[in-house]
Amino acid sequence: MLDKESGIFSAIVEAPFGAVGIRSEGPYISELVYLPARFKEKAPVDKLAEQAAKQVDAYLNNPDYQFTLPLKEAGTAFQGRVWQAISSIPRGQVLTYGQIAKHLRSAPRAVGQACGANWYPLVIPCHRVTAAGGIGGFAHNDDETGFHLGVKRWLLAHEGVAGYDRTQDALWK
Repeated sequence: MLDKESGIFSAIVEAPFGAVGIRSEGPYISELVYLPARFKEKAPVDKLAEQAAKQVDAYLNNPDYQFTLPLKEAGTAFQGRVWQAISSIPRGQVLTYGQIAKHLRSAPRAVGQACGANWYPLVIPCHRVTAAGGIGGFAHNDDETGFHLGVKRWLLAHEGVAGYDRTQDALWK
């Protein structure tokens, strides 16, 4: 079953929190996906997937790394505005769903939905968006002890956001 699941990816990069699946489509990256540790590394099937895998690995080793991948156009016009706002959040900082919503003259829930619909996590750093009173959800998941919020915690700690110490998180015990 796992081989079938892995088959949809053009490459899989191992990560401290599990893995990152990469899908390439012609001249574009069409999706990046956070995957649990049961997914093992997969060699890139084409040059673009190889480029993407190298860039994902570079980010995992250096949170200041800047992606330069050709991304396939995705999402609605509103989602695009949210993703553009998210992309402007500097490494090491977070904004709340409400702050982005106010900037876009929208609602926090709509911003959260757009974050969850992000096809390009890491490149569009939706992990830098939190709830006013805590970490918030991530990738349409809000289970406090679940995989996706563990990924979000790891990414925030990796980027040096105060209050996200990897050594205290159950994911690393």
